[in-house]
Parts: sequence; C-alpha cells; structure tokens
Amino acid sequence: MPKPDPHRHAVRAAWDEYGDPRRIVAMDETSANVSTNRVYRLHLDDGSTLVSKVSSYGSYFLFVEDHERLRRCATMLDSTRFAGMLADVWLRRDADQHAGVRHEGRPVPIFTWYDRTMWAVFYDDVPRGEQLPRILSLAMIENLGREIAEFHLACTDIAPHIPGGSKTIKSDAIHLLELLESPFAPRNFDLPPESIGLLWRHTHQFLERLIEVGYDEFPKIPVLIDWNLGNFSVAPTPTGFRLLSRWDYDWFRIEPRLLDFYFLSRVSSRTGDRTQFTYGAHTLLEPNFLAFIAAYSGVFPLSGDELRFLPEVYRFFILNYVVREGARFFRADLCQTFRRDAVRTYLPRFEHTDFAPLFELDGEHRGGLG
Repeated sequence: MPKPDPHRHAVRAAWDEYGDPRRIVAMDETSANVSTNRVYRLHLDDGSTLVSKVSSYGSYFLFVEDHERLRRCATMLDSTRFAGMLADVWLRRDADQHAGVRHEGRPVPIFTWYDRTMWAVFYDDVPRGEQLPRILSLAMIENLGREIAEFHLACTDIAPHIPGGSKTIKSDAIHLLELLESPFAPRNFDLPPESIGLLWRHTHQFLERLIEVGYDEFPKIPVLIDWNLGNFSVAPTPTGFRLLSRWDYDWFRIEPRLLDFYFLSRVSSRTGDRTQFTYGAHTLLEPNFLAFIAAYSGVFPLSGDELRFLPEVYRFFILNYVVREGARFFRADLCQTFRRDAVRTYLPRFEHTDFAPLFELDGEHRGGLG
C-alpha cells in the first residue's frame, strides 16, 4: 500500500486547523518540480478555488516573516495601478478579522500551519492572464522593461511602510563564509577542498564589492527575484501589455531592486526562458538585455553604482541559492548538478567575463541613486 503523501496531508491538516466550514473536493498540484516546495490549487465545495504552498525550505520563522511582508505589499499596492497583482496571503480566522480590527495596533496575523517539520500557507488564487512567449521580441523586451520599472517605482513608494527583513544578502554571504571555513565544508557541500577554496574566495570578493558599491546605502524595496515566464502573467493593451498577476514567492526579499535583474536578463535573452535549467552570466551582456535596461531606465533610471552592482547579483544567486541553500531548496539531483557546475563552470567563467558593456551604460542612465 503506497505511503500517504505528507505534503497533501499537510494541506488537509492546515485546512482543518484554519476552520473554514467548506470542504476541499479536489486538489491539483501546480508545483514546478524543481524545488522541495509543493504548491496546490484547492477546489472547494462552493466552486471557489485557492492556492496552498507547503514548504520545509529554510526557517519557518523567516517564512512567516516573508509572508507577513508580502501581505502588506499586496494590500498597499491596492491603491496603485498594480492592485490585485500579488496574491493575498490569507489571515487567521479571528472573530474580529472581517471588521478590520487590529490587535494592539497590529494587523490581524496571517494564517500558517506548522508541525515543526513542514509548514503551509494559503493564498488567493489570482487571475491568470496571458503568458509571454518563450522568446520575446525587442518590442516585448522594452515593454517588459518599462513595466518592471513602474512596478519597482510602486514598490519604492510603499517600502518605507514595510519592515526590513531579518536576513540580508550581506548576512547570507557572511554565513556562507563561515560555513566554508569549517573543516567539515568539503563533506557538507559534497565538494573537494579546492572547490571550497574557490567558493570562499568568491564569497569574500562579493562581500568586498558590497562595501565598494555602497550596498548599505542602496534603498531596500520588496523584490521577487525569480521572474520567469511560469510565475507571472500579462494583460494586452492597445500598445502592448501590462503586468497582470504574479505568483510564486520563494525568493521574496526586502533588498535593492537590482536583485530582480538577473532573472529578467534570462527572460530577455536570445534563447528565451528555458525549461532545462542552467545559470550563466552571459545573459547580462546580451543586446536584448541592454535594451531592457535602456527601456527600464527611461522610466526609473539606474545609477552608476547600481550598474556596477549588477554582476554581483548573479554571483550572489550562485553563492547563496545554488551553493548555500541548494540542498534545502532544489531537488537533490539538481542541487548536486548545480553545485558542481558552480565551481567548474559558472564562477570560473564569471571571473573572466568582461562586463564593460553594462558599465558603459553609466552616464546614459543617470538618476536613481546617483
């Protein structure tokens, strides 16, 4: 007899604890099957739907923190042209919740289910519009650049009202440096000592670059990081399209807007959004992405320091999400492949890449922080 699926069990346990009288009549898995997270669309007996995510990645307490901030973002964006774009996180079913009563000046807490091994949350099922094609035309790339800039402007406006996060890219890099200095690092990362040395050097260089570009002074806004064509949709307009909805918040942070740009370079690339995952820095230098930057900067200019920080966004992704967090986030087979590619291919190529085309945009796109 097959063992019960612990993720589906978690969803049903979470629904029972939530206390809604409606019944779940069907559960469709919508997971990307890349990470350890599981995502389900739930069908209720009144014909409505919602989405549930079950996770064991990272810390439950950071998961709650992120979702509390996501809820605030969604609520505050409702007064902008991006109303309804982010899926609302469900709140606890407090008796006074629907009256909007606040407890001791705080919003009603979000609902989460937690059994110390995994945790779950519920979201509204946001409307899904059209998906962009796998390879974008130049006009679509420029359209997307302007839309992301408008979205970042809206997020910049609400950022002062959203608490900062407990973790930062600096604290993550410092933590990784400590892990790599352990005598057990080769065993813990399943990599030879020379690879550990390469990772330590890149992590140290990354932290030095944060000082050089003035990371601490960069404005911090809500960023979603993993922009791929499978987690956002658009709506047509007479002149192109607008961002309609976004789901999948695995890598949500309160950080400089630059963290969103590496995945946007992949979407803009000449090979387009891929189903076979590989992570190279070359997409940051493609003419298509430079056109994206130009269109973005026409709406929300980038400073010279921000442009110089762009390659570090890629390096942070490799060091943090592939190396440090990979074993907890990616499937085991993908984690092993990505980590080995990081030390054999991604970081060595990064060292020998000339990012001058990005830096030469400085002067054309003055503004932003400059």
